[in-house]
Amino acid sequence: MGPPIQISQNPDIRYLGRILGDVIRAYGGEKLFRQTEYIRSASVDRHRGIAGAEAIDPGLEALSLDDTIAFVRGFMLFSMLANLAEDRQGVAAEPGATVAAALAKLDADGIDGEAVAKLLDAALIAPVLTAHPTEVRRKSMLDHKNRIAELMRLRDAGAEETAEGDVVEEAIRRQVVLLWQTRPLRTEKLFVADEIDNALTYLQGVFLPVVPKLYARWEKELGQRPASFLRVGSWIGGDRDGNPFVTAETLRMATGRNAAAVLGHYIDAVHALGAELSVSAALAPVPPAVAALAEASGDEAPSRRDEPYRRALSGLYARLCATYAGIVGKPPPRPSALAGEPYATPADFRRDLVTIAGGLSASGEGQLGGIGALGRLIRAVEVFGFHLATLDMRQNSAVHERVLAELLSVSGVCADYRALSEAERVALLTAELASDRPLAAPWHEWSEETAGELAIVHAAADVRRRLGNDTICQWIISMAQDLSDLLEVHVLAREGGLWRSGAEAGAANLMVVPLFETIDDLGRAPDIMTRYFAMPEIGPQIGVRGHQEVMIGYSDSNKDGGYLTSTWGLYKASQALTPVFEKAGSAMQLFHGRGGAVGRGGGSAFAAIRAQPAGTVQGRIRITEQGEVIAAKFGTADSAETNLEAMVSASLLASLEPEPMSDADAARFAGAMDALSDTALAAYRALVYDTSGFRDFFRAMTPIAEIATLKIGSRPSSRTKSSAIEDLRAIPWVFSWAQSRAMLPGWYGTGEAFAAFGDQALLADMAQSSPFFAALLDNMEMVLAKSDMGIAARYAELASHVEGHEAIFARVRDGWNRAHDGLLTITGQTRLLEKNPALEASIRLRLPYIEPLNLLQIELMKRHRAGETDPRIAEGIQLTINAIATALRNSG
Repeated sequence: MGPPIQISQNPDIRYLGRILGDVIRAYGGEKLFRQTEYIRSASVDRHRGIAGAEAIDPGLEALSLDDTIAFVRGFMLFSMLANLAEDRQGVAAEPGATVAAALAKLDADGIDGEAVAKLLDAALIAPVLTAHPTEVRRKSMLDHKNRIAELMRLRDAGAEETAEGDVVEEAIRRQVVLLWQTRPLRTEKLFVADEIDNALTYLQGVFLPVVPKLYARWEKELGQRPASFLRVGSWIGGDRDGNPFVTAETLRMATGRNAAAVLGHYIDAVHALGAELSVSAALAPVPPAVAALAEASGDEAPSRRDEPYRRALSGLYARLCATYAGIVGKPPPRPSALAGEPYATPADFRRDLVTIAGGLSASGEGQLGGIGALGRLIRAVEVFGFHLATLDMRQNSAVHERVLAELLSVSGVCADYRALSEAERVALLTAELASDRPLAAPWHEWSEETAGELAIVHAAADVRRRLGNDTICQWIISMAQDLSDLLEVHVLAREGGLWRSGAEAGAANLMVVPLFETIDDLGRAPDIMTRYFAMPEIGPQIGVRGHQEVMIGYSDSNKDGGYLTSTWGLYKASQALTPVFEKAGSAMQLFHGRGGAVGRGGGSAFAAIRAQPAGTVQGRIRITEQGEVIAAKFGTADSAETNLEAMVSASLLASLEPEPMSDADAARFAGAMDALSDTALAAYRALVYDTSGFRDFFRAMTPIAEIATLKIGSRPSSRTKSSAIEDLRAIPWVFSWAQSRAMLPGWYGTGEAFAAFGDQALLADMAQSSPFFAALLDNMEMVLAKSDMGIAARYAELASHVEGHEAIFARVRDGWNRAHDGLLTITGQTRLLEKNPALEASIRLRLPYIEPLNLLQIELMKRHRAGETDPRIAEGIQLTINAIATALRNSG
């Protein structure tokens, strides 16, 4: 094995780390500072090979419970500040991950700007924010971190003072002090309303200002104004799968608060334009359309008599205020003194803005029209409408089945729908879809579940009427397993008018989206969609709409079949769906349900999109962004720009660049992947599902029970009360393995597959020639580098009461060794991340800070499980979970 590189620190890490040390000394005391520094230096020495593994233990054993809590907070804050520093230094940015670079590469491949523009005319690229509970940090902590990032930008620019007159260096120190004195843990469980407000922080504070700026940049790079293809989605307030707290009321709350935010933004923007556009009719020609807007405004102020643009904007302002009052139900914070007719649609508002822009462009060299603040506002209206973010509805297929069974029974259509075969269900549902007759009698007293689902349907219909159809476009079906699962939702959507029969209704109808999650379901997806397209009640409607979405789930497929089989199964399903959509004449829109951890589809989005099968992107892709990933990618304007650029540039390349492999190589590689997948699946299932005692081993070895006590989300951690792994949500499954540093979902089974494969030269060729296999290996390599079997062995001791625990952990450890050795052989490296020095340096910087946290967590878990009731023990466990997740970054 080659020598590891030296642990390096960028200047920001040294600077912020020094401030944190000073703050710990000043506010935590000299004793805590010395204890922290001793443990830190001992751990660093161990990782540099200067000291043995036992060197760190004495310092930890000397900590009291109070000292432990303070120490963990210090290490957690260092990790948070290190994350900030790395993001600022561009560690997260990837070479070539910009639209400019993508355009240059495409041009070199002979693909011109016209082809790109044509693609973007019909494109949709959308990050979708979800409330999946993997963000352990409080919003207050993130706010202080973001404020430090703003102050560091001022420091970079050489500013000595902030706009408020504060000395920048002192202001940074104050923010670190506030971080030290801010409680890291939530004391109350999050409600859905809290999650809505948290998401709104990003939507309003980051996406609203950043996205129009990006479009302005892309317009220059493309040489023409592109269509508004980049949009934002959300599940927060509409995702009911396993969350009983998402109701019709939360759906109205989410859409209402989003509308208030975006309309408030427009009102402020129009007000600012009115202050800026002081153009006098005596000094510039006034087109008739602008004059008409000015006259219709009702603004008769003498001071603005010769200022038609200001008068016109006064009218727009009054109409926006009326729109705000009509939608939100109360006047805006700064209402207009003029009377205005509410805008019926965002398109009407945009039309008035374009009129003003056209007038400004008509005089002189046209420098005032379509650019600057006015151009950004027009783009914002195109992208965000009156809804800000498209809200998806989601529910489990089992719930749909129960609700529809009750509706059919009460209405006299079918006494026992759930007893029908699949063919009988499809026949019944097809007959139902021939008309728009609703099933639900308004006077009937429905079960709580059915009443709740009907209320959601009617709330969604009301929201779409008030805010436009773009507010809610998709109804996603979790655990979709057959055609009837899709048709059930069509019938339920019909109850509120969200779906109507007839081809002409296709453009306005809500789109029903199956989510294929398990390995078997992914395999059935092409057949299900073939039959769906073939239905006379459905196919013509999709033809009118022009596209259809299918969602593929990374999390449950991984828990079901392991990393390699899940990743390959998703690839094959995407590939197999392509001819189905081509035959149906519909554009395919894949929605990738990715998490933060590699075991849930995490890793580089740029590499993942580029590694998609040929023909499966074509300018249309949606990707979930959740938990800690939202803060990491979109916490600041700079990081949001970087990550949105990466998503768009990767989509352009995946859609347009020539296929890098020949058909012969693709067939050869696919055969190899099939063989690898079969072996990996057998190894994974044998350990996780077929090994006696594994479930108990997992629950004892990892902090899965302790994670459930964290107040990090409104949703329960299991779909049912069962303790079976099948019923556990994928998030706590992956999250708990990450805490124990085993990180099993990100690699187990791959080592067995690599070792059993006879042609190692072929695998090495695939690592160089196949973007898919290269991305698979890169993500797995990152997980292996963050895992630690020595630490995991200590966690395994927590399961000493489980029969066969030593043999189970031996299989885990041996599997890790095989995965590690196989990866190095395939990639031609002597150590992990040898070819990625920036990531290696980042991870090696963190490891000395994570290990003491793991050791403390183990000790606290022992005491907690032994029955000790001191509340500081539970607090310490929760803090270590928080700190380890912060240091690992993508652990959920």
